[in-house]
Amino acid sequence: MSDRVVIVGGGPGGYEAAHVAQQLGAEVTVVDTDGLGGSAVLTDCVPSKTLIATAEVMTEVAEAGELGIGLRDAEGDPATAIDVDLAKVNARVKRLATDQSHDIERRLRRDGVEVVTGRGRLDGPNRVVVTHGERGESTLEADAILLATGAAPRTLESAQPDGERIFTWEQVYDLTERPEKLVVVGSGVTGAEFASAYQALGVPVTLVSSRDRVLPGEDADAAAVLEEVATRRGMEVLSKSRMESVTRDGDVVTVTLTDGRTVECSHCILALGSVPNTSGLGLEEAGVVVKDGGFVNVDRVSRTSARGVYAAGDCTGVLMLASVAAMQGRIAMWHFLGDAVQPLDLRTVSSNVFTAPEIATVGCSQQSVDAGEMQAEVAMLHLSGNPRAKMQGVRDGFVKLFCRPGTGIVVGGVVVGPRASELIHPVALAVANNLTADQLAHAFTVYPSMSGSIAEAARRLHRV
Repeated sequence: MSDRVVIVGGGPGGYEAAHVAQQLGAEVTVVDTDGLGGSAVLTDCVPSKTLIATAEVMTEVAEAGELGIGLRDAEGDPATAIDVDLAKVNARVKRLATDQSHDIERRLRRDGVEVVTGRGRLDGPNRVVVTHGERGESTLEADAILLATGAAPRTLESAQPDGERIFTWEQVYDLTERPEKLVVVGSGVTGAEFASAYQALGVPVTLVSSRDRVLPGEDADAAAVLEEVATRRGMEVLSKSRMESVTRDGDVVTVTLTDGRTVECSHCILALGSVPNTSGLGLEEAGVVVKDGGFVNVDRVSRTSARGVYAAGDCTGVLMLASVAAMQGRIAMWHFLGDAVQPLDLRTVSSNVFTAPEIATVGCSQQSVDAGEMQAEVAMLHLSGNPRAKMQGVRDGFVKLFCRPGTGIVVGGVVVGPRASELIHPVALAVANNLTADQLAHAFTVYPSMSGSIAEAARRLHRV
């Protein structure tokens, strides 16, 4: 008889786990509430990066004059502005998200995975009760359960979103008119991405940061480049400015800071972090230990404290990336079903901030080197000297590599520039496979190419 696996949540951690479990012969049921793909597909990663893709085009067009390209109106005169139809942009964003969700569901059903619509909760470690709204409840028995319920935007009593003028990042795709002025509260990854995107779309943006710089969790050199570029393009960055409240009076939104200053705008996006979707899941009754903040405690193979219960994705708070959620889900099923499995290694995880320019990182950080937590040699190469960058009019950005003294093994890297999310991959391969800087340097790169800067930075780490 096949093992029975019930997965609560249809995001990347859930649907990727379902594919693995089905491939390994398990009988799989996915219990999903809001649509397969979860917030990553429907309200977070896919829609936000689709919006950002449009913003990237706007940036390229706006800066094309340096390359000798200009726009003209119907009469042949130079165009004075580039316009964006936000209603069309957001309609496309939502359509692509919905299509992706439907694609995921079709593939799951094609592969024999049962998809149940409803809200699941644990009834002990081997049973899931599904609430189907007015249609009552049903019960699913399981040999293993995977919790992949994700997380939701954090809000405050003093800053409540209304979905019209004050938004969480999940609500902005209902905008049909370009804001006259936008304030983004929060300078982490989400806040920085939306601030950068809307600025590129021609919206005056003020970014409120409680820290002394944007992206406090990222490489300091990378954050400095982003802030310099953003302010050069007209963004106002209020550093060391903590939000007290956000209120609305008609069409005017007022952001009040703790020092008494106020900022008025037409719209505000709240990027205040995330809270896990773990309440009402029956975790305590099933013996599942929850950490501070409500996140499910898991080990490196996604096991919770309850035998047979696993968890993956944002509800664990391990590292809130869709790629990590998917890997946690796969690892859980490989472990439970007895396949070869390697525990999750966060040192090899690549991540990217989709701002303009992008910031991609993997492995060891400059902060850990400066703090003495990691001994590493560092090489940093600015893209302004790269031939391909010069051809494309790229002046901002750099490549930074970290390698171990003596062995020369590459342990980390940072790339700042256009499509950094693609350029980080060779560095990630080097980190994951313990390649040396010399091995990375000796691989052929295309001339001219941005990736040539990665090889050049590696050559600078050569030791005789």
